[in-house]
Amino acid sequence: MQTSAPAELDTPRLRLRRTRLADAEAIFSGFAQDLEVTRYLTWRPHADIGQTRDFLSGRDAAWARGNDWTWAITLREADTCIGLLGLRLNGANADIGYVLARSFWGRGLMSEAVRAVVDWAFTSPAVRRVWATCDVDNVASARVLEKAGLTREGILRHWIIHPQISETPRDCFCYATSRSPQEASAGGRRTGA
Repeated sequence: MQTSAPAELDTPRLRLRRTRLADAEAIFSGFAQDLEVTRYLTWRPHADIGQTRDFLSGRDAAWARGNDWTWAITLREADTCIGLLGLRLNGANADIGYVLARSFWGRGLMSEAVRAVVDWAFTSPAVRRVWATCDVDNVASARVLEKAGLTREGILRHWIIHPQISETPRDCFCYATSRSPQEASAGGRRTGA
């Protein structure tokens, strides 16, 4: 099982890098307080930058544990955080979650970032499945996951609370991609979902 993640992952248009406390202002002003961006997230919009700093401190502690990593998403030509992408390992499974500033929606950036993290996760022979959920009403997020190569497996009824929408658990789509034990032991890439 992997116990460390690369501090940086590059894609054609993006650099995913380990978050820093210095990202707090860009995160807070760029998306953490945006009601539309946080609509389908499991946390409420940040009321002040102190919440954002606390969040980043928590992400740093999680990174040190060796099974829960969050990368800041930046454009290759700039080092400003425009979003976040996290991956958590749990045995042979890894789940992902993400957020992107509204001004960068609709460009395919998040699908590009998700593909990079999924590809990295499968470099570990122990990882057999990468999955994510999204609210059944979050059409844009469902499209991100599909474009990143994950397949919709079904609906998880009453799965998670999105406090911007409801205080009761909401139905979510489950998306995943996996590889067989043979592919994993050979160190090979997945052949499909």
